[in-house]
Amino acid sequence: MKELDKLEAILWSIALPGFPQLLAGSLVKGILFVSLEILFNMMSHFNKAIMLSFLGETGQAAEIVDYQWLMFYPCLYMFAMWDAYKLSLKEKEQFTYLPFAFGAYLVTVGLMYAPRVYLFNLFPGPVFLPILALLPGLGIGFLIRSLIVRKKVY
Repeated sequence: MKELDKLEAILWSIALPGFPQLLAGSLVKGILFVSLEILFNMMSHFNKAIMLSFLGETGQAAEIVDYQWLMFYPCLYMFAMWDAYKLSLKEKEQFTYLPFAFGAYLVTVGLMYAPRVYLFNLFPGPVFLPILALLPGLGIGFLIRSLIVRKKVY
């Protein structure tokens, strides 16, 4: 069982949801997160969509991805990341879930709009538009968290 710091937990979780839990000794959660990530990834053809998107073929990526499966991915990914972050905390912090939850919400919304959105006559597709949506989601979550913690409204 390894003790993780916050950055290590987040970075391992970005690499593969469930890795930090496995490193920390939470085997059941870790295996569950890794298994679900592999299932959602394979059924949605997400790795192929990522590869095509980075090769500039975002239209092809949008055609091959299975949105019904991919819609599960943002919530699993962000929940596993929050859980890894929470495992790394030395002392309890209030409302740490807010940035992760709002990130998941906005990535999901970005995914829903991905087939129809063009930015500056470019089609970002099912990979890059949700990534762009993550930034305002995290920002909103951090802002709300800081307002709640500062005002102590809990």
